Amino acid sequence: MIFKLNSLKWAMVLVLSFSVYPAFIPATQAHAQQEFKIGSTGFPSVIRVAIRENNASGEPDPRGRIIYVSTVNFDDYCRDVLPNEWYPSWQPSALEAGAIAVKMFGWYHQLHPVTVGGFTFDVDNTVNFQTFRAQSEQDPTDQAYYATRSLAYVQPDNTIFELNYRAGYANSPNWQYRNAQIMAQWGSQYLATLGRTPLQILEFYYMSRKMVTIPGVGGR
Repeated sequence: MIFKLNSLKWAMVLVLSFSVYPAFIPATQAHAQQEFKIGSTGFPSVIRVAIRENNASGEPDPRGRIIYVSTVNFDDYCRDVLPNEWYPSWQPSALEAGAIAVKMFGWYHQLHPVTVGGFTFDVDNTVNFQTFRAQSEQDPTDQAYYATRSLAYVQPDNTIFELNYRAGYANSPNWQYRNAQIMAQWGSQYLATLGRTPLQILEFYYMSRKMVTIPGVGGR
């Protein structure tokens, strides 16, 4: 996702330049052709996260071997991804748009598990999917997640789809990503500083989609 900005700073600089895209993972994808719709599939309670070995700098290595698969509470997973993909200091609207993207990306992959090297999982903990660091949650990103927990951004027929995103560039809406139906993380912050709501930010990047309330799911 993003190449990140500090340990949060350095980690984020790295994270904010990559973005979600498991392009090079050789995997057997279950349910690859199956579609799942809001209302016909329940909100995830857990997600399986493959933990990869670290590289020389101590960061999880996207090409590293899988050490084990951890079953993680889905809410905790989203809370421990968001501050590693969006700066907690960013505008609330950017964080809320990011929270929805992180949740929908995770939910999509929870419904479409993969098998790699004998391990079956939904996501890994690296930029192959979304950067996950256990217990890295922060108050601003937690607030954004719980403010949008009951909301889903879906296709017109309520199908859950993968909300991809990339770092993009600061001080710009990043039109090039809009045309590709990909949200720019820096672009979300730029639009938020212009007063755009989370829904307006999502609509800018993911066109012809809609926001719905997830049945039976509340805030905190």
